[in-house]
Amino acid sequence: LGRVENLGFSLRDEASLSTLTEEVVKSSAIEGEALDRDEVRSSIARQLGMDLAGLPEPGRVVEGVVEMMLDATRHYSEPLTVERLFAWHAALFPTGRSGMRSIAVGAWRPADGGKMRVVSRRDRAERVHFEAPAAFRLEDEMAKFLQWFADRDSTDPVLRAGIAHFWFVTIHPFEDGNGRIARAIGEMALAQADGTQHRTYSMSSGMEARRAEYYQQLESAQRGSLDITAWLAWFLDCLEYTLDGADEVLQGVLAKARVLERVGAQAVSDRQRLVIRHMLDSGEAKMTTSIYAQIAGCSNDTALRDIKELVGSGVLVRNDGGGRSTSYRVGSV
Repeated sequence: LGRVENLGFSLRDEASLSTLTEEVVKSSAIEGEALDRDEVRSSIARQLGMDLAGLPEPGRVVEGVVEMMLDATRHYSEPLTVERLFAWHAALFPTGRSGMRSIAVGAWRPADGGKMRVVSRRDRAERVHFEAPAAFRLEDEMAKFLQWFADRDSTDPVLRAGIAHFWFVTIHPFEDGNGRIARAIGEMALAQADGTQHRTYSMSSGMEARRAEYYQQLESAQRGSLDITAWLAWFLDCLEYTLDGADEVLQGVLAKARVLERVGAQAVSDRQRLVIRHMLDSGEAKMTTSIYAQIAGCSNDTALRDIKELVGSGVLVRNDGGGRSTSYRVGSV
């Protein structure tokens, strides 16, 4: 965290951009929803006021998920209120539908929506593991939750993130989107614990990598007495797992950011910037003239001229080999 805080604005923003992109993509992946990574990156970059060259126009669904996560993390010091939660929920479901099903958007789940249960079936027998509070109790239950969340000093800040995550998803106040909003609340609590809006690790990445454990721990804690000791132990272990991986990811982010900073200081075209960013994001280490032309939407002759300019400035380095197999990689900084 300290290394990121001490960076210049452009490097720090690039690190935050990559981390937030990972958080948004992985949080949705936990729910089985695959978001286009480039669209997510485009939406975050636009809202952070960063360079958009070569990035696609994001769709409404992506924009909504990004708006929620950025509001949670960049405005972490502002109170969490009913109105704010309703706005997040409306952002997640801009069409008023979850798949083909119409749902109540920006409102607690209605009483006519039936019971919210976690069940399993074996043979013909159905076993109810957990039943969320009835709809008529939601206003009171959420008032208690929000009052507790507003008191930052009553609980260890990291444990508070784990408790908030579990408590919200257990109340299950919305018809859909509870998991993603619970993880956004967790990110908000972690931002409060870190005391900064600049995210340097993605908790959802760790949870997605251990998705089966994540659901098993939630369901296990929701049974019976709601003793969440085991859940909190798992949450802390997952956080440690995430932080262990974040250092390696951060090194890659910083190396990539330094390349982009160097590119930004040179007179490069939008085509060249687009291809360099593609190489950095995808890990492409064998860029050829034909691949360049395909990505940039230009002729092979133009691609070759662009590549020669980038080689001349040290941004690209020619790999060993030649002829038709000539390829290039991003130079080290």
